[in-house]
Amino acid sequence: MHKEGALCLPVFATFSLAIVFQAQQTARSLGPCSEVKPGAAYKCMDLNLTRLPPDIPNTTQWLDLSYNPLKGLTSNYFSSVPALTFLDLTRCSIEKMEDDAFGSLCNLSVLILTANPLQFVGLGAFHGLTSLLKLVAVETSISSLDSLPIANLTSLQELNLSHNLIASLKLPSFFSRFLFLQSLRLQENKISSIFIGDLDALSSRNLTLELSRNDITFIQPDSFAGVRLQELSLRACFESSASMQAGLWNLSGLHVNKLVLGNYRNIQKLQTFSKPLLDGLCHVHFQEVTLICVKALSDTGSLSACLNNISTVRLLDTDLKFFSDFPRNSRVRHLEISDCPLRQIPALQLSNLEELRVIRITHNRNLADCDDFEGLPNLETLDLSHNKLRCGISWENLMNGTPNLKRLDLSVNLEIKLPPELFGPRKLEYLDLQRTRLEGPGKVPVFLGLANLLYLDISYTDIHIETECPFCGMDRLQVLRMGGNTFEGNQLGNSFKNITQLQVLDISNCGLQQVSPDSLAGLPRLRELNVSNNKLLGLHPVIYECLQALTVLDLHNNQLATLTEEDLKNLPRSLRYLDLSQNLFDCSCGHISFLRWAKEHRDLLQYADGMLCHNPVDLKNSILVNFDLSFCQVSMTTVAVSVVVSLAVVVCLILVYKYYFHLYYMVILLSRDRSSTKKDNTYDAFVIYSSEDQEWVTQELEETLETGIPRFRLCLFYRDFIPGVSIMTNIIKEGFQSSRKVVAVVSAHFLESRWCNFELEIAQSWQLLDSQASLVLIVLEGVDQRAVQRKLGLFRYLRRNTYLVWKDRELNRHLFLRQLRLALLDGKTWTEEELKLMLKD
Repeated sequence: MHKEGALCLPVFATFSLAIVFQAQQTARSLGPCSEVKPGAAYKCMDLNLTRLPPDIPNTTQWLDLSYNPLKGLTSNYFSSVPALTFLDLTRCSIEKMEDDAFGSLCNLSVLILTANPLQFVGLGAFHGLTSLLKLVAVETSISSLDSLPIANLTSLQELNLSHNLIASLKLPSFFSRFLFLQSLRLQENKISSIFIGDLDALSSRNLTLELSRNDITFIQPDSFAGVRLQELSLRACFESSASMQAGLWNLSGLHVNKLVLGNYRNIQKLQTFSKPLLDGLCHVHFQEVTLICVKALSDTGSLSACLNNISTVRLLDTDLKFFSDFPRNSRVRHLEISDCPLRQIPALQLSNLEELRVIRITHNRNLADCDDFEGLPNLETLDLSHNKLRCGISWENLMNGTPNLKRLDLSVNLEIKLPPELFGPRKLEYLDLQRTRLEGPGKVPVFLGLANLLYLDISYTDIHIETECPFCGMDRLQVLRMGGNTFEGNQLGNSFKNITQLQVLDISNCGLQQVSPDSLAGLPRLRELNVSNNKLLGLHPVIYECLQALTVLDLHNNQLATLTEEDLKNLPRSLRYLDLSQNLFDCSCGHISFLRWAKEHRDLLQYADGMLCHNPVDLKNSILVNFDLSFCQVSMTTVAVSVVVSLAVVVCLILVYKYYFHLYYMVILLSRDRSSTKKDNTYDAFVIYSSEDQEWVTQELEETLETGIPRFRLCLFYRDFIPGVSIMTNIIKEGFQSSRKVVAVVSAHFLESRWCNFELEIAQSWQLLDSQASLVLIVLEGVDQRAVQRKLGLFRYLRRNTYLVWKDRELNRHLFLRQLRLALLDGKTWTEEELKLMLKD
């Protein structure tokens, strides 16, 4: 039973985190409380409640009542919510807790009582909490461990009593029942002295004891003798270097896996740091030591020789600038230096530590230079991430100096130059270069010597892939992350043709516009593919067909409008995770197959609520999986009628386009004002002719008729048409409607001109519609009669009507002009000014 309780904490922690996340996205309210998860989780924070809300259902498992003035907890206070597993009572002004206050909560795993001024706690207040794993009573004015009646909490794994008034570390005898206790946090209390016997009740050997920020002035010798702990933290516990040195001597006999010493950034009690300071640790059995925020430590030469016999040394946030040689007999296997002002990697000094397995030199703000490591035959992990490195790496030197290197992390630096060497660390399996500008990859193959590499991360390294084989030599590679880089022509090409063992590929945010079918065809074992944040319109169906082992596919934030029926057919059956959110989906009924598939496979789609419609406009930003499919279910009759109507509209549009000018002319004629009995004619005749006959019209018509007696006014397009007005409007309104007659000059050029023939057709129809209109045809000398006959409408008109023939002879010209003047005089009305002008002439 206890073993099951011990396993519950990580499971419950996961559940709690999920609930807290959902709490930020409240779905609806239940009374004054917010319902986080229907029937299971409720947030009632800061609602000025004085009692438990009665409408909270009895199925509730997670309840936050923090910042409410509950004042006191009576017996069986929570009997209405027996299923609770998490209860937060932070700052509820609780002063009194009676017996059996939590009596009905046999399933409760986490209880938080932070910042409640507890004055009375009944001896049986915690009875019934048989499943409690974590109790937080921070800042509750507890003055001693005995004042908290928790003897029955035998399943307890974590007890946090920080920021209280506890003056003694003397553990009550009931602590011997806490077989599963893993964490006892007593930082920032009033503990000043530690005596022999204070920790005798400890039964757990896997305990983390947190005593930081207690002003410890005295530790009785042998008070820790025989005590076994997982971790002991003594940060900011000693007022001076002398008191710390004495205190550490009195830890003699302690068995602890991890020991944490030092200060906090805002609390600096150690003014000096000398070699004897840590000598007392020679009598402590421990595996790891962490020195944190010790600003007085500037040289590793100040470290005690006692640290040479432990496996792990961590120097965090110190003023370490100098790195003295370690003795060659040192047993240090794990060295970590972080957040220090180191300027250069101490490769030479570290060569003495032949037992080193792990080196982590990270987050050092001044570290810009690097050097080749030598004489480290056992080194397996080298982490130089989050520095300011700007240097080159030689694979061959790394192989010679660290022949057993398996993991190399150079991520988040400034610039690393990688050479195209044929040999490198043969056992290297993990290489992380992300967010460090790289020089070399993309132009030439620089990983040729890393034949056993399994994991490579070159994300956001400012690489532009140009070479055909950027990953040559990496036949065993299983994970490749290279998002945030670019490819030649924004196309994937054949960059991955030789890494056939690849299982995870991240090419997100690479500006990709196209992925050819051959690009991924050689990756039959690929399980995860991330092509998000690109400009893809889709993936070719052949790609889906080639990736039948795929379980995760991330396509979010591209430009997909839909997945075709062939895409859906070829999707791998093994797919378990598909992210299509933030694309430009077309939710019109033309993509009904995809819309139906999306609704049916919502469990497969991740972030389905982020799949929004981009088209049509009336559905923009609506959730795709909520699309109403019945909207697209149209009857066959409706379809048939729609097709017929569409065809009819198309035919009408074609006819309108073909006969636009005719229709336009008819509309103008039919809509003109017929109520006027007297037509206001500006011109005597509108002359239709080809521009090739401009000279003849000017000499024989314009000069003769407009200057002779009687005078006639002609409408000529080159002179009388209004600029800026369409030709059609000028022809009809300035030509036909403003002229009594129409004179058509038929020549060889006239017969070939589409505009002239069109104007002639309008003139004939105009003559039919207006009984007063007259059409006078002039056939020039030399017109081919066969050409006239080919113009069927003109041929019929000439056969049925009289027309004038112009010949370039004196007598013929005289007769021609006489007949033309007679035709133009027909129906002409004279103004008084015109009559005076004729008499004068």
